Amino acid sequence: MDNSADNTRTRPATAAAFARLARSKFRARFHLAAEDLRYIAEKGLDAIRRHAADFIRTRLAPAQPSNDGRQTPMRGHPVFKAQHATATCCRGCLEKWWKVPRGTDIPPARQARIVDFLMAWINREIKKNEKKETPDETKVQPAPAH
Repeated sequence: MDNSADNTRTRPATAAAFARLARSKFRARFHLAAEDLRYIAEKGLDAIRRHAADFIRTRLAPAQPSNDGRQTPMRGHPVFKAQHATATCCRGCLEKWWKVPRGTDIPPARQARIVDFLMAWINREIKKNEKKETPDETKVQPAPAH
């Protein structure tokens, strides 16, 4: 996962992180479905980013999150799928995959990097979907990198 705030500098790190995640059978099985793409198209990527930031801030960033290890559903929102695909779903996965220690609050700058990583995954899924033949209502324009 990117460790700097400047995504223009860290694209190779992001690509390496995605390659590492792709080697996990569990992580690699998560993809956005047509209903997720419709939801993103309806709400817009800015709203999805706000949802992601809120989920990270409330469900993951506290030192002792409520229901840690079970706080992120497997479905129900595109960000939830992105969290499982990117190993940002619970403090245990954050520690195992990204060396984010448990028991301490996640600072706002790191929360922002997690959200950027989630949005990068969502944008990759959108681009993959665009290569397939899909109805226009499920096509979403990827957001520019932040």
